Amino acid sequence: HFIIIIIIMKLKIYNLIILNHHYCDVDMAEIDHFMPLLMQHEEEGLLCPVLSHGSVHFMWIKHSNLYLVATTNKNSNASLVYSFLYKLVEVFTEYFKELEEESIQDNFVVVYELLDELMDFGFPQTTDSKILQEYITQEGAKLEVAKSKVPTTVTNAVSWRSEGIKYKKNEVFIDVIESINVLVNANGSVMSSDIVGSIKLKTMLSGMPELRLGLNDRVLFALTGRDKGKTVTMEDVKFHQCVRLSRFESDRTISFIPPDGESELMSYRINTHVKPLIWIESIIEKFSHSRVEIMVKAKGQFKKQSVANNVEVRVPVPSDADSPKFKTSTGNAKYVPEKNMVVWTIKSFPGGKEFLMRAHFGLPSVENDELEGKPPITVKFEIPYFTVSGIQVRYMKIIEKSGYQALPWVRYITQSGDYQLRTNV
Repeated sequence: HFIIIIIIMKLKIYNLIILNHHYCDVDMAEIDHFMPLLMQHEEEGLLCPVLSHGSVHFMWIKHSNLYLVATTNKNSNASLVYSFLYKLVEVFTEYFKELEEESIQDNFVVVYELLDELMDFGFPQTTDSKILQEYITQEGAKLEVAKSKVPTTVTNAVSWRSEGIKYKKNEVFIDVIESINVLVNANGSVMSSDIVGSIKLKTMLSGMPELRLGLNDRVLFALTGRDKGKTVTMEDVKFHQCVRLSRFESDRTISFIPPDGESELMSYRINTHVKPLIWIESIIEKFSHSRVEIMVKAKGQFKKQSVANNVEVRVPVPSDADSPKFKTSTGNAKYVPEKNMVVWTIKSFPGGKEFLMRAHFGLPSVENDELEGKPPITVKFEIPYFTVSGIQVRYMKIIEKSGYQALPWVRYITQSGDYQLRTNV
């Protein structure tokens, strides 16, 4: 059991704007202790996600200038509470586009309606925004009518999908998106690397279809005695609630009735040594009271038939640098003074190619006394039709009682995640 409270913070003045008591044992007056506690911890530099006053615990998150707080006096499951708080942000954002003071105040009635459906007697209930939108709308007149007829999805075992969905053309689009996290030290050695993957669906299927997704999963191949071809070992696998976990745990089959429209089916991590796809070599020379000379070479270390799109190489420069001059073999370079960096943009970067960027900055004659850190060079990119891990969608079976034919479409994308290369200067 826990209470949900939404608080607006403005110039150290706070207003309690939403209180959802939900028959909890916590005295409503306890929330008055939250903001003074928060400010005290903040001043002492001891801020933490759980604050306590006596036997009452406050679990909180901040979103723009709003604090969403859950209070409990029991040994509640903290992971569940935080998942619920983040789900609240997601649902409110779906409804109001932006979650901020104005959107809460303009939609007071809808917010209370949503909280009543999202939680009942202190327990989370319907948290799927698509289902909530069927009977909680933003037009006041419709609210009363909607209450009389609750969609079957709310009481149904398949709470994430409505019945009676119809499409003229039945299709499902599968996006396999992998983000590469790489940290390279100043000597050019890869310190850490991993792949974080996500499989996203856009489902346009009629009725209540049963889907089965087959991947080149190493554990599955070992279970079935197949060892042909490339396989991947996925760790930290997380599924959408539609996936039958018991089935996956017993025979690694990903079986589910999908939500309608867009959803994330699963996410995973692959802990492996990744060769940096875009390799950066840099020479940064700083001449005191005079100038900074920067030379950056970027090389595509991926297959020649692949192309990286919208590449951005972000090179840090001293905060007191001025008078920038650039020379690039391709793309264009731009000085972003508010971020103390040069951004070198290359729209299309083919595999195996090398490009060069030179920059020249003036430095003031008076040295800046403040010691500056050594921020790394960061790289952003996206490579379509390609995955580093070699993960493959082997099949997608679509079974529906009416027996219609449906087309599955698969797209692979590799992109940069936390991609950093340290420099000597």
